[in-house]
Amino acid sequence: MPWKNQGGGPWGSGPKGPWGSGPQSTGPRPPDLEDLLRRGQDKLQQLLPGGHFSGMGIALVLAGALAIWGLSGFFRVQSEELGVVLRFGKHVRTVQPGLNYHLPYPIETVLLPKALRVSTISIGMSLIDDPARRGRTMRDVPEESLMLTGDENIVDVDFTVLWRIKPDGVGNYLFNIQNPEGTVKAVAESAMREVIGRSLIQPILTGARTTNEQGVQELMQRTLDSYGSGVQITQVQMQKVDPPAQVIDSFRDVQAARADFERLQNEAQTYANRVIPDARGRAAQILQVAEGYREQAIAEAKGQSARFTKVFEEYNKAKEVTRQRIYLETMERILGGSEKLVYDGGNSAQSIVPYLPLSELTPRRPPPTAGQQQQGGTR
Repeated sequence: MPWKNQGGGPWGSGPKGPWGSGPQSTGPRPPDLEDLLRRGQDKLQQLLPGGHFSGMGIALVLAGALAIWGLSGFFRVQSEELGVVLRFGKHVRTVQPGLNYHLPYPIETVLLPKALRVSTISIGMSLIDDPARRGRTMRDVPEESLMLTGDENIVDVDFTVLWRIKPDGVGNYLFNIQNPEGTVKAVAESAMREVIGRSLIQPILTGARTTNEQGVQELMQRTLDSYGSGVQITQVQMQKVDPPAQVIDSFRDVQAARADFERLQNEAQTYANRVIPDARGRAAQILQVAEGYREQAIAEAKGQSARFTKVFEEYNKAKEVTRQRIYLETMERILGGSEKLVYDGGNSAQSIVPYLPLSELTPRRPPPTAGQQQQGGTR
């Protein structure tokens, strides 16, 4: 370069330009571009062998530049990321977290999506900054949360979707959908409206929450798979399921009445479960007593008939004696427990004499014991 050793460039030394002296200024001057170029050339000549752009110097410069270019292919993948390596814009491989290498730019480039992180999307509610509370507060979004049920009622549903990128679908996630988060949110709202539209409001408000969550998750996954999005839905959580604010008091009254109805029904069922077995037990007891009485009456009738037959047989053998014995036994049974008077046939009051039971006045001897019986037997 013919002007490399000149003081001020091609127009001479000093701050002059091609038309003479430049403007004079007393403040700080900006750095002179030509001066910076000259200094860089001087330093480069000092580094090169011989101080000139020789063939060996150029080779060293090219070797250094090539080494720096080759080392630029090293990259680090963080713990929540996956590395998607592109060769001339085409996806060739996916690398795991850690230190990795790809061919330097522009041959290969790398994208680092947060593929191992579980993301959250809220539908029907949003977080906004609240300067008064020095934090963030939850705000309802009725245009997202108000939905129509199968029985033509309106319900307010706030829910959260947890999603992540499939490990084997990172390429689809990057190249098949333009706005992944917006796509997942739109699919989630559409799936929830479809599931709510097929259901009645009463199960939605009471015990069908788990069923609805599973139905929304399955429908979202099918829809996103049909898009080839590479997104996996891990969970759907229904945060709030209420009627609209305008009619929530009436719905609460209906819920309270339904709860009272179920409580009274359970109490009646409990009483029936207690009374019916008791009645059945008493009925079985009565049947058993009647059966025992029947068996007893039949046995006594059979015994009396057998006794009568025996007596009749003995009566036929000796009618007078048997008739007399039966008479005496009958009178003994009839008069045995009654008060008896003896009338001798006279007309005076002394003719009636009370019957004196001498057998009852005589003291009875106690029955002998077993020892006395043995002593009596040895005498």
